[in-house]
Amino acid sequence: MFGASVIAYARMTPVRDRAKRPEPGSTPATREKSRREVHAVGAAVDPARAGQVAGVSAEELDPAVIGARVKALREASELSLRDLAVRSGVSAPMLSQVERGETSPTLTVAARIASGLDLRLSQLLRLDEEGAVTIVRAARRQRGGNPRRGHRFEVMTSGQPGQRAELSRHTLAAGGTTGAPDDPPMHEPGSRETALVERGSVVLVCDGQRHSLREGDCVTFDADLPHHFENPSESEAAFLAVVSAGLRRS
Repeated sequence: MFGASVIAYARMTPVRDRAKRPEPGSTPATREKSRREVHAVGAAVDPARAGQVAGVSAEELDPAVIGARVKALREASELSLRDLAVRSGVSAPMLSQVERGETSPTLTVAARIASGLDLRLSQLLRLDEEGAVTIVRAARRQRGGNPRRGHRFEVMTSGQPGQRAELSRHTLAAGGTTGAPDDPPMHEPGSRETALVERGSVVLVCDGQRHSLREGDCVTFDADLPHHFENPSESEAAFLAVVSAGLRRS
């Protein structure tokens, strides 16, 4: 079951809406982000300028570092050089040179590579990240749900761009449900979800089939299929869920 996408249903963007991204520069904040990305790519061409980009070191913008990141992201997406060339419009030989750290990508090339990997330029260059460790304090968790359906959730992990997995905790009142049978899939193709029942019992309805789960049971399934959880019991139930986005089936 995000931005992107994870079992936090009210937070995730439906697959059908993923292409409807706001145009860059539509607000002062996005215009500033675009300006920062341009300067970051300039620093990638000349690592000595890295100090001009807040929070980015010369080492992070070194061509070898960027190349290794492009290669790791490409391989994680199970894309060949030819596949990424088709998706990005950057030739396979150029991509190979970038991955080997033999050349620094220009603004145009870097933006095309990011697009081919379904990332923003800032994500490719890791400008949205704040170090190797990210902590979300309990008081700062994103919370939501649907009171009418008896569903509450908390997103335990950070919502920083580029994150490929999300952990959330869900509470279902007696008779509650996270969704309806006719709800559209909320996660991108290839997503996988694992849910662990913490308390009570729930029923997973996935692709029209029902699976009963009790406290301590753990289930993994294809999150890009229509699915939701129900609590048919007379007491509250809770479960944890982890969604890994965009992982192709093996």
